[in-house]
Amino acid sequence: MTDVVVTAANVIGDGGSPRATGTAGVAITAGQAVYLDSTTSTYKLSKSNLVGANKCTGIALDSAAIGQPLTIQKGGPITIGGTLVKGTTYCQSTTPGGICPQADITTGGDVVILGVAISTTQLSLNIQVPGVTL
Repeated sequence: MTDVVVTAANVIGDGGSPRATGTAGVAITAGQAVYLDSTTSTYKLSKSNLVGANKCTGIALDSAAIGQPLTIQKGGPITIGGTLVKGTTYCQSTTPGGICPQADITTGGDVVILGVAISTTQLSLNIQVPGVTL
């Protein structure tokens, strides 16, 4: 699976898009896909082939160590800090926190759509969890 190579310093959220704040349950880098763990009430890294982590709440807008505050973007345009292919649908990958093109989801991976690239740098974040495992 080929993940988008994200430069954390280049991740820029859209000020008018929905956000959430919380606490990091693991070390998180800006640009990684995260989910809210209902057991610990902390954000952890999404992973498409791991039960419990095979969901996504948003994309981290900043980096945080365990126990530190974290802001995530839940929808709308986001400058992802990496190179995208305009018009391509992107999903969470099997790499914890990773983002990959939908075509790279392999057998055993749950399809969790993050959004569609609206340019080579911006993703239109619209998280969908259709409940499909390949």
